[in-house]
Amino acid sequence: MLFDDEMEELLKTARVIAIVGLSPEEGKASNSVARYLKEKGYRIIPVNPGHAEILGEKAYKSLLDIPERVDIVDIFMRAEKVVPVVEEALKLKPRAIWLQLGIRNDDARRLVERTDVGYVEDKCLKQEHSRLFSG
Repeated sequence: MLFDDEMEELLKTARVIAIVGLSPEEGKASNSVARYLKEKGYRIIPVNPGHAEILGEKAYKSLLDIPERVDIVDIFMRAEKVVPVVEEALKLKPRAIWLQLGIRNDDARRLVERTDVGYVEDKCLKQEHSRLFSG
């Protein structure tokens, strides 16, 4: 698990964030987080097999379809469904895997802990960014 100083460094230097489970619906948390991140200058990559484009960005069916380097994989999925996504994410060798607020999975955490990839769970990327950079 990343501490505040590590999260701050990650968010200062990351450029590309893949958002798994990004919804095109404006009222959904994933959509508001993605819009916030875009406003803050990050390149977001939607991962949602049901859509070709979300928030003006090409959407991909899976993480493994993304043709560029990803710094952070941000996951919006039910906790019991995240392990296969985390396994896929680890193949991309991102700098961090981030499970959104309310999402915890011990198996996923153990998988990531065996690597040098950073890990955050049960925290909102938007809230953490806002908290760490509001000063």
